[in-house]
Amino acid sequence: MTVTLAGQYTQLNIYQKAFGLFMDVLVSDVPIIQGVICQNLNRIVRSLYLGFQGDFTWIDNQGSDDPTYTGLGARFSLAYLAVSDLAAGQG
Repeated sequence: MTVTLAGQYTQLNIYQKAFGLFMDVLVSDVPIIQGVICQNLNRIVRSLYLGFQGDFTWIDNQGSDDPTYTGLGARFSLAYLAVSDLAAGQG
């Protein structure tokens, strides 16, 4: 999927492997981070030096499990965290 976030043309690739759901984040077709395992309430990008403004986290709406492809959009939601949502120095 593609979306503009904080002025960044962002592409998200989300894919299920045998041992978990994984995610790539690209900005203007340039990889920011690739092959990150998706875990409940665990940030995806995590580091300012990568150049992405903000971050993402997965949320289990019914408990505390890590997301799976079959539950996307219902049980599991992806949240974008703007720089203002992140703690100082962690954006």
